[in-house]
Amino acid sequence: MGPEWVAIIALVALFVAGTLLPINMGALAYVAAWLVGMFALNLDEKEILAGVSADLILTLIGVTYLFAIARNNGTVDLIVSSAVRAVGGRVALIPWVMFAVTALLTAMGAASPAACAIIGPVALGFAGRYKINPLMMGMFVVHGAQGGGFSPISIYGTITNSVMVDNGLPASEMTVFLTSLVVNLIMATILFFALGGRALMNTRLDPDEAASAAAGVPGELNEGGVTVPARGYGTVAPTGTKPGIRTEQVLTLAAFVIVAAIALFFDKNIGFASITAATVLAALSPSQHKDAIRQIAWPTVLLVAGVSTYATILNTAGSPEFVGGWAAGLGAAAIGALILCYVGGVVSAFASSTALLPVIIPIAVPLIAEGGISAAMFVAALAISSTIVDVSPFSTNGALMLANRPESITEERYYKQILGYSVIVVLVGPLLVWATMVLPGW
Repeated sequence: MGPEWVAIIALVALFVAGTLLPINMGALAYVAAWLVGMFALNLDEKEILAGVSADLILTLIGVTYLFAIARNNGTVDLIVSSAVRAVGGRVALIPWVMFAVTALLTAMGAASPAACAIIGPVALGFAGRYKINPLMMGMFVVHGAQGGGFSPISIYGTITNSVMVDNGLPASEMTVFLTSLVVNLIMATILFFALGGRALMNTRLDPDEAASAAAGVPGELNEGGVTVPARGYGTVAPTGTKPGIRTEQVLTLAAFVIVAAIALFFDKNIGFASITAATVLAALSPSQHKDAIRQIAWPTVLLVAGVSTYATILNTAGSPEFVGGWAAGLGAAAIGALILCYVGGVVSAFASSTALLPVIIPIAVPLIAEGGISAAMFVAALAISSTIVDVSPFSTNGALMLANRPESITEERYYKQILGYSVIVVLVGPLLVWATMVLPGW
């Protein structure tokens, strides 16, 4: 058995074990990289570890540290409550506010699960209080996270773009970002009209109570011209009470803008910029943020470090070329592209999208080189197919929505709703993405 087969079999075992066992896939990937590298490729440990991307690891640490501080000092809550007030209490717009805010967070560098963990409880709290379909609201949050998730300074975007560059593919940051945003917007629009969004257009929330509702305090509804108390729980804020903006929140918002500007306009490392901003903010309020370091997404750091190491092993073994040659041998490169889109969708529904992207994109390189397929559109199709399925209750984002379900729906019923929707997405999503993005340019 050739080393390319050994690496592929180990990869399959890696994903199966990571799906069935409560073990970080990054740790499993390190084990697989060590064993395959040592005994199938005759590499030493230094050569095995050469695949770790220090730039990517620093980015993960820096942005999640910065967002931990933003969450601690209430800046994220401020963003959400301000956005709700901005729509003038129109209940039908609240799901779109949640979509937009979650997309903004991931586009600015928040990890998709982190953004869903921040916005999901707020969004589903609104759903319970203001009679919004919980499935629609939860999926709006996930699709929002995925819609913004491929910006040039986001985690998904950084992973995808760095893998493309490492494999000699032309950079296409905005193509991947905008196609992902459009696809997720379309899916959110379908959900809105299919799950009762039209009926919400006649319902109003008192704008003065919007910020209090975001913090867990119910406001009032105006249904058919009559204002009624909102359904929910919690205590009512004193009349006339409105949240103020603290100095540290202003500084945090300024830090977001500065970090984005440094990365976008000065082409500096987003990881260094983020961790510098986070360190400055932590130094200004050391007692408040002393535990923020513990909130860094360390499991994600381990995940990406391990998988990027194993991706190097796959490349060294020649597995991408082997799989690409097999797919091309099916008679048409487009068919091979469709198979890879489904592989990305099915695997990611049960495992980590962050872990999958560094693996599946290199596998597509031979099809791009020999099959005449547009690199930008094919990578975008792979990226979207591998992330739109994060609505699955088995993925982190879907599980977060399930965990924060409103009291108006039972856990079993909500689980079945999310599972049913995710099955539709897994079965239909990769096919539609392939048909609209890959097939026309082939």
